[in-house]
Amino acid sequence: MNMRRIWDSRRMVALMGCLLAAGTLAAQSPAKQDDQGKENKEAKLVQPAQSAPSGDAATKPHDDSFVIGNDDVLTINVWKEPDVSKASIPVRSDGRISLPLAGEIMAAGKTPLALEHEIAGKLQSFISEPEVTVMVQQINSQKFNILGQVTKPGAYSLTNSVTILDAIALAGGFRDFAKKKSIYVLRQNADGSQTRIPFNYKEVLKGENPTQNIRLQAHDTIVVP
Repeated sequence: MNMRRIWDSRRMVALMGCLLAAGTLAAQSPAKQDDQGKENKEAKLVQPAQSAPSGDAATKPHDDSFVIGNDDVLTINVWKEPDVSKASIPVRSDGRISLPLAGEIMAAGKTPLALEHEIAGKLQSFISEPEVTVMVQQINSQKFNILGQVTKPGAYSLTNSVTILDAIALAGGFRDFAKKKSIYVLRQNADGSQTRIPFNYKEVLKGENPTQNIRLQAHDTIVVP
């Protein structure tokens, strides 16, 4: 009988040991899963960002609708060719520019993109697959005129978003006998005709008709009677 009791006691101890071991494993497994989940999240966080699209998807550094004119200042960059590149090159009065290797090139009347292609074509004899970028650094070819009873009548460069009020300020303001209610803008049309656009300075100044203060276009003429 004593032997049987001893044997039964040993079996109970072994069974309890197995139950304890199973409980320990069960308690540890969720923790391991949680750790693995954390590791996966951290791995996602440290993944490198996707690179930006290149090639045609990249934004071009110039406006292809703009037409280069005399006195405009250009920046011309030829990739990996600093001796050919020019940080600041003015368009001469004859409409041409001069570049090393490429020689004399007519720039006036072309868009920056068209000028890029022409320069690249001239450089192909000297440089393998030249990559050319043309940017307009300063616009001097597009001008407007202001005439009549202003302090400094004349031609002015048309910078971004110049309005009639801006033009009057650039011209030094009115003279004593200026007819501020009778100002008008002469605008050239594509067919060669002119459009007369009225501007009442006093109304605009009072905020009564602000839409009259239009943005000027190239070759507009403001007349202050």
